[in-house]
Amino acid sequence: MRGSVLVVNAGSTSLKLAAVAEDEESAAVPSLDSAPPVGAVGHRVVHGGERLWEPTLIDDAAVEELERLVPLAPLHNAPAIAAIAAARRALPGVPHVAVFDTAFHRTLPEVARTYLLPARYRERGIRRFGFHGLSVQWAAERMAVPRLVVCHLGGGSSVTAVLHGRSVDTTMGFTPLEGVPGATRPGPVDPGSLLYLLREGTTAADLDHALEHESGLTGLAGTGDVAALERDPSPQAALALDVYAYRVAQAVAAMAAALGGLDGIAFTGGIGEHSSRLRATICGRLAFLGVDLDDEANEQAAGEAACSSGGSAVLVQVVPAREDVVIARGVRKLLAAG
Repeated sequence: MRGSVLVVNAGSTSLKLAAVAEDEESAAVPSLDSAPPVGAVGHRVVHGGERLWEPTLIDDAAVEELERLVPLAPLHNAPAIAAIAAARRALPGVPHVAVFDTAFHRTLPEVARTYLLPARYRERGIRRFGFHGLSVQWAAERMAVPRLVVCHLGGGSSVTAVLHGRSVDTTMGFTPLEGVPGATRPGPVDPGSLLYLLREGTTAADLDHALEHESGLTGLAGTGDVAALERDPSPQAALALDVYAYRVAQAVAAMAAALGGLDGIAFTGGIGEHSSRLRATICGRLAFLGVDLDDEANEQAAGEAACSSGGSAVLVQVVPAREDVVIARGVRKLLAAG
């Protein structure tokens, strides 16, 4: 195909649009109504389930399949479907393609994707899928080291082990709720505590809302805004940041075990890219793996930048997320194949 790809990235509370040219330069687009002429539209879809892995041409049958998957990621897939409908109305004359966040994790080995649950549950598709795959794929391309851990730290956070460019383990699971904490998600929680709350009268709806919207950094300190927490002198703000960094560092160490060692760490996502304090705290806990930051380089890191010291056994790098480019590439690959 020729021309730009309009990338539609629908989040739970936002809609981001970007026109990605053939040279992979991108420009923000304020609205669907003001979109420039494009050759195709690419849609980020968080959860593709068991059947949707490759970039998929969107037609009515594909939309029906996506609607079936909404219960797996309601905060993400439902807005994506709404954005698909709006974009198909606004731009009816070009192909629309769904590209999936779960796709990069298709390579998870059985030992990493399997939950130790009864067969009757596993047969219903309960397994680890993994998310943030578009972001992780970009970071893995930018840091071509054999054993890489990608820390996508933002409103939602995850840590992924990438071996020779392939995902081999990741912290998010059947849904984006599992794994390290986020702005409003709790990270590791004993399932027994959740069963206790249900037995003691908490409704499933209340629990769902608390886990998705009231936990994580917000649950401890009242906000998920890391910049605000870093300015806040209160003990609760400090504790929230410390717990967050502690859990991320634990996850990096676990991913290093999955990789059999560690050659590089990529920090991406809004927090990973912009919080030098959290990068330093996380890496400080990983000194036993040979991780050593250059304090000045870490403080001054802007855009794509290495921030490990010359003596560090592990390359540490900030990699700005470019999900838009990965989505546009997926669209072009599908359409070029006919």
